[in-house]
Amino acid sequence: MLYYSQDESCRIIGSASTLAEVVSEKDLLEITATLNGDGEAYRHLVQRYQGQVAAQMRRFTRDPVILEELVEDVFVEAYFSLKGFRGRAPFLHWLRRIATRVGYHYWKSRARNRDREEPLTETILKVAVAPDNLSSQEAAGTVFELLARLPAPDRLVLTLFYLEQCDTEEIASRTGWNRTLVKVRLHRARKKLKGILNDLNTGRQ
Repeated sequence: MLYYSQDESCRIIGSASTLAEVVSEKDLLEITATLNGDGEAYRHLVQRYQGQVAAQMRRFTRDPVILEELVEDVFVEAYFSLKGFRGRAPFLHWLRRIATRVGYHYWKSRARNRDREEPLTETILKVAVAPDNLSSQEAAGTVFELLARLPAPDRLVLTLFYLEQCDTEEIASRTGWNRTLVKVRLHRARKKLKGILNDLNTGRQ
C-alpha cells in the first residue's frame, strides 16, 4: 500500500527505500492520486506512456486494430494491479512487464486458435532467393513472420533479446522466468529459427 503525506514523502511499509528514489515525482503524485480514486490522474499516466507501450506492443502484432486493443489491455491490467506496484523500478519498467505478459498471452491464444500453419508470403519466400534485395520494411516484416512460426516462448525470448535488446536479467524480470530458463530457451529458440532458415534455403518450406 502507498502512503503519501504533505511533505511529499512516500514509502513502502517494510522497506527502507522510498518510491521517490526510483519513481519520478510526477508519476508518484499521479499513482497516489489514482489509488485515492482520481481517474483523471490515471488518464495522465496513460497519456504519458501510451506511445512507449504501443511501440513495445508492435512487436506482438502488425494489425493496428489488435495493437490498439493490446495497448488498452495493458493499461486496464495496470490499473487493476496498481495497488501491487511497489516502486522498486520506474513506472515504465513495471508497465513493460505487464505489456510483455499481455503480448505473450495474445500469442498463446492466437496459437491455440490457429487451425493450421499459415502459408509463407512472397516476402518471406524472397529470403531464400534474394535476401540482399529486401527493403527495410520487407526485412522487418520477414523477421516478424519468421518469429511467428515459432512457439510462443521461443518467439518471446528472441523478440526480447534481439528486437528489444534486453539482456537475460531483464528478460527474466519481464517474463518471470529464472535466468537459467531464459538462457536455455534462448539457445533452443536460436536452433529452431536456424532450422527454419535452413529449410527455406533448401526449399523445403
